[in-house]
Amino acid sequence: MVSTVDTHQALELANSGPQPIAAYLHVPFCYQRCGYCNFSLLADREDLHERFVQAVLVELSWMGSPQRVETIFLGGGTPSILNPRSMVRLLEALRQWLPLGGLTEWSIEANPRDVTESNLRLWRSLGINRISIGGQSFQDRKLKVLERDHTSLELLRAIELAAHHMPRVSVDLIFAAPGETLDEWRSDLQQVLACKIGHVSTYGLTFEKGARFYGELQRHKITRVDEQLELDMYNLAIDMLAAGGIEQYEISNFAASGQTCQHNQAYWNADRWWGFGPSAASYLGNTRSVNHRGTLQYLRRIEAGLSPIDEQDTLTQDQQCRERLVFGMRQRQGVHWEQIKTDFSESTLRAIQASLEHHISQGWIERVGQSVRLTRAGLVISDGLWHEYLTCK
Repeated sequence: MVSTVDTHQALELANSGPQPIAAYLHVPFCYQRCGYCNFSLLADREDLHERFVQAVLVELSWMGSPQRVETIFLGGGTPSILNPRSMVRLLEALRQWLPLGGLTEWSIEANPRDVTESNLRLWRSLGINRISIGGQSFQDRKLKVLERDHTSLELLRAIELAAHHMPRVSVDLIFAAPGETLDEWRSDLQQVLACKIGHVSTYGLTFEKGARFYGELQRHKITRVDEQLELDMYNLAIDMLAAGGIEQYEISNFAASGQTCQHNQAYWNADRWWGFGPSAASYLGNTRSVNHRGTLQYLRRIEAGLSPIDEQDTLTQDQQCRERLVFGMRQRQGVHWEQIKTDFSESTLRAIQASLEHHISQGWIERVGQSVRLTRAGLVISDGLWHEYLTCK
């Protein structure tokens, strides 16, 4: 069994600050690894699925008692890959240990090929009320470039089925794929709007170390789209989706009224959350911890009665405030500056204010009433701004 110290530590942390309101479970399995993916996952390892579910059940039990949350998110990987028997065991355990209250949003990420009548009925019967479909594109040529395992027709059918069974449906789209034109991206946006769903996430294709596409880029086997074209694609998404009633509420996320992803807003609002499964992060009290990223190592640790945590950091009050500012600024509403600034030390406040004024003068950030937020120009360079707010002195 896990030691008494490990068993009690998470609850002590959770009770030492704001109460966790969300829970994330990482399901680290996929049918195949797409060329752009560097996530912590295993492809074609159905032999490990049941072992993984059992490990999660053990990890959940180490909380000691059920912990009420407002949102649960099953991400991956591809959570929908689990067979019905394994899925029932997993979802029933989550219902037991993480009873939902308040907003009660329960999301699952799904591959289009798994979005079937039987799966949707099962997931819905066990409490899932929001599905995020990893579609990426409605064009077969682009899907082949991205190495997806579904066709455009299969994606359309999956969305139609999901909308019939689930109260809330989201679709992920990727832009700036090798060889993609602005008109092709416009076609993807037109198609997702025609589906009449409430949430869309758009991501520019990135070439991350560890992903096969990264190596192919270095060897000049594939080519990035032009930087200006990628910017045009991003701006086109903002304009077209807004015109269709899907407003941008975060750098990469768009929603109709009442359809924002409440779970992700827990991250952006610097709330606290539980994390389970390999590579999952928790933020409890003033401590952030990350489980071991290797699935096999995670399983071995749990099975040996050892904590799966691989990294753990205690954040100072100053670090917590800085992160709350940075994560909050990802949202289009920005942050209430007059409230948050009172939490900074005097020296940190001076440094943060100097950075804010500089970025306001550059047109990247603006004041709106008592809040500060990214401008349209700031949205596209925001990743280059955050380091300054996290480290300035």
